[in-house]
Amino acid sequence: MFPDDLYQPGRKIAGYSAILLPLTKTAAPDWAGFEAHVARTFDAGLAPAINMDTGYANLIDSATKTEALERTREIADGREYVSGAYVGDQPHSSFDEAAYRTEMELIQSFGSTPVIFQSYGLTTGSDADIVQRYQQLSQYCEKFVAFELGTMFAPFGKIYSLDVYKELIQIPQCLGAKHSSLSRELEWERLRLRNQTREEFRVFTGNDLAIDMVMYGSDYLLGLSTFAPDLFAKRDKFWETSNPQFFELNDTLQYLGHLAFRVPVPAYKHNAAQFLKLRGWIETDETYPGSPTRPESDLFILQEILDRLERWM
Repeated sequence: MFPDDLYQPGRKIAGYSAILLPLTKTAAPDWAGFEAHVARTFDAGLAPAINMDTGYANLIDSATKTEALERTREIADGREYVSGAYVGDQPHSSFDEAAYRTEMELIQSFGSTPVIFQSYGLTTGSDADIVQRYQQLSQYCEKFVAFELGTMFAPFGKIYSLDVYKELIQIPQCLGAKHSSLSRELEWERLRLRNQTREEFRVFTGNDLAIDMVMYGSDYLLGLSTFAPDLFAKRDKFWETSNPQFFELNDTLQYLGHLAFRVPVPAYKHNAAQFLKLRGWIETDETYPGSPTRPESDLFILQEILDRLERWM
């Protein structure tokens, strides 16, 4: 079905931006670069998302996650930010409620809202099983963000049925859900269901290949926005004020998205480091050990995109 019924010009967009964890030449966290990037994301008017896939949540240790939360809390000074609650497991693992509770309570102790990453244990079983697990987790927090993740991003990901999604919408503590299927039609279905069920529930697009989903009522929680939180915020303002520059700026940012989110998709984090280094915002373009890399030839294309974006900076 065409999405004409969803089109919402002039809407104020809520933007959440996954923060890249930059690295030094020795592959240690570049905390100065991290803090500066968190600050510029806040200053742009976006809510930082800490310890997400963009921050190597599946690779970093607990001490690094905790330090990222500590440093972000100081910069936030009461402003909203969200953080990934990641529980690593293996295929056929059982649901580890205790591990999720530990992650969620840690995140909340720093004044942040948990984004509940999927795991094999969370997403196996029937629809009723999955819903019950989210209901169990909801008792450990005032609010949380759910997360559907396609397997192109992570092997433990799962895109839920609409029946599961409808039940998630009706959990009072669930303020929204990030949808990362890279499918417009699946996201449109969720937007229609949201509009019929609970209007304040936020559908956070995670479709880095269709960032114009904000035109149809989606908000966003994106890895792509870490490349340019300033320009995403400007694009959002153009939409809110019905400024036609929205379309050209969105097109150029989408060009960046199509380059960065090609196969293998997780290598977008290396492109992010390359782009942020080109902008002079971080010192190296190192990516975390174990994360896939991009060729050095990408730098030429990234610079060309940066040159196109210069007019809006």
